[in-house]
Amino acid sequence: MLQGLQHRFEHWLFDVPEQVGGKPLGWLAVPLRYLYALLRDLWHGDLGLRAMGLVYSSLFAIVPIVAVAFAVLQAFGYHRQLEPILYEFLRPLGDKGLELTAQIMAFVENVQGTLLGTIGLVFLLYTVISMIQKVEEALNFTWHVERPRTIGRRITEYIVVMLIGPLVAVLAMVLLASVEASAVVERISGMASDAAGISQRQYAPYVLIIGLFMFVYLYMPNTRVRFKPALVGALFGGALWATLGALFTRTVVYSSKTMVIYAGFAVVMLFLLWLYLSWLVLLLGAQLSFYVQHPEYLRTGHADIPMTGVLRERLAMSIMVLIGERFLAGEPRWTINELAERLRVPATVLSDILRSLEQRELVMMTEDDGVAPARDLAGIQLAEILSAIRHDVPDPKRPTPNPVAIADEIVGRADEALRMSTSGRSLRDILTPSA
Repeated sequence: MLQGLQHRFEHWLFDVPEQVGGKPLGWLAVPLRYLYALLRDLWHGDLGLRAMGLVYSSLFAIVPIVAVAFAVLQAFGYHRQLEPILYEFLRPLGDKGLELTAQIMAFVENVQGTLLGTIGLVFLLYTVISMIQKVEEALNFTWHVERPRTIGRRITEYIVVMLIGPLVAVLAMVLLASVEASAVVERISGMASDAAGISQRQYAPYVLIIGLFMFVYLYMPNTRVRFKPALVGALFGGALWATLGALFTRTVVYSSKTMVIYAGFAVVMLFLLWLYLSWLVLLLGAQLSFYVQHPEYLRTGHADIPMTGVLRERLAMSIMVLIGERFLAGEPRWTINELAERLRVPATVLSDILRSLEQRELVMMTEDDGVAPARDLAGIQLAEILSAIRHDVPDPKRPTPNPVAIADEIVGRADEALRMSTSGRSLRDILTPSA
């Protein structure tokens, strides 16, 4: 019954407004579609599972990450600014946040003042890199990216995150402090620093978290993210994080008596819960930025997309024609995301078709998700393209049904007729006009 109601609501939300409702109802339906998609993804639990996995990784990685950031900032003389940034993140925990910040910084001081040795240093770097990799995998999931970064790209780009990330965060905090402390800004805004109790301490964390979300959304997924979708996701994530932080702070205050039951475990429980909510907000913002850039996914989300044999054949032929045209024109290769945008088809669908074409050595995939013909266009027969989709490579997991003579004969005739209709024609033949 619930599934039937969901289908009816989806039909009203995605179909009816465009046909009957007119512009006002259409304008109302657009934000509702995004809200529905986010709530549906949240309800299905995949984002929650990813967030819980990141919480588990964070428990091992938080001290090494802060230690690495501390070491990087120490070279620039900004290492003391790391503690207030960490406290701003843990501020919703109230007094427990201040206590936890002091404990983490004490651990970091111990790491800095101890000779780790080769094994300790390797473990430290491995923990940090593993944490960054987990974040990339979670964001690749929200962006429907199946191919992770190569080993070479991971090493170089993760080093950039470890070195540049902490420095940018601290410099942003320092810059915000200098801007908001300016008397000119106070005069323009009409607010004195002591008038309404509004200060840099209140605004800077939210601007900083939005900037951090923006950096993560643009840099971490293994795909090209446009600026506007990343900004929309960062603003949504920052606003939601601030709202949840305020609610969480009040909850901690009102439930202080209940927390007495857990004694020393209270700070651990609060910390885990706040970590989970923070990661979940980050993933929700990433999911929204994905939907803004790829609205064709709003209806399906992460669900399997129903495909027909005819549609798969049409997409396979379209892919080969598009990459063949660019190859002949000497233009840059198509990427999977560019093909998805050109055909207005989810990239996950194209990835499955491209795997079938790659197995038959019709296309080749590059490290940057580029797609190119695997051989000369004259050597790619149209019948091969259709056969790559209709007849996958042998797989022992695929069932082999017992023969039914009449049915097998009819299917064989249809297959032979299709093969004969494209016999002798290559991809170059249909792309190069005859003289």
